[in-house]
Amino acid sequence: MGTASEVSELYRRYVTLLKHAVTHTLYQPPDPARLADEDTERAPTDVSDRPRFAQTMVGLRRLDNVQECVEEVLATDVRGDLIETGVWRGGVAIFMRGLLAAHGVRDRIVFAADSFEGLPEPNPEEYPADDGDELHTIDALAVSRAEVERNFDLYGLLDDQVRFLEGWFRDTLPVVRERSWAVVRLDGDMYESTTDALVNLYPGLSVGGFLIIDDYAHTPCRQAVEDYRTAHGIDEPIKRIDFTGAFWQRRT
Repeated sequence: MGTASEVSELYRRYVTLLKHAVTHTLYQPPDPARLADEDTERAPTDVSDRPRFAQTMVGLRRLDNVQECVEEVLATDVRGDLIETGVWRGGVAIFMRGLLAAHGVRDRIVFAADSFEGLPEPNPEEYPADDGDELHTIDALAVSRAEVERNFDLYGLLDDQVRFLEGWFRDTLPVVRERSWAVVRLDGDMYESTTDALVNLYPGLSVGGFLIIDDYAHTPCRQAVEDYRTAHGIDEPIKRIDFTGAFWQRRT
């Protein structure tokens, strides 16, 4: 065991390496799409803009935010597990599990919630904001659970501190409604998916915990967040991360 400064430097090196690995910024050839934090003015416009190799579409700024949130809840002993709703190839959930491993945390679980079939067809009768949404037609957004598990395993992070919630959020998230959460990260794009996550997870978010929204720039997602906050009197300020990411810390 080295000195405190040596351990801190090893931690920094590991986390930086992990961050660049899941975003495929260590390797050649580079992904055809540039990461979000290199282009703060726009989101990817079509499937060809999405990474070919990376395990996440999240850029380094949003991974920095995940790191900051996880490190704060660990430092201040905020109660609860970590969850991402909408994991794609698993990159962010892998990063969260890696942060727990680097801190030697044994008593928290990372939940990866996804249909592993892509996004649901819109239900405009119940959720008018999703009318006309075509994300369910994009095959590249459907990544199998087996592939995500394999990605976790490639990093040596597939263990009993990772749990998968497979299915539509409306069916799976009520199962974990009674759990406590320290970090909740939403990446469901749609009004319905975002609402399902907020309704089932936000009541269990501990004071001092963080609610992160990946798709805040996407109108249906933003509307779902604003509607939920208004309905429940949530007034903690929303902070922007980059062109699309946003978060707040629960204070009450």
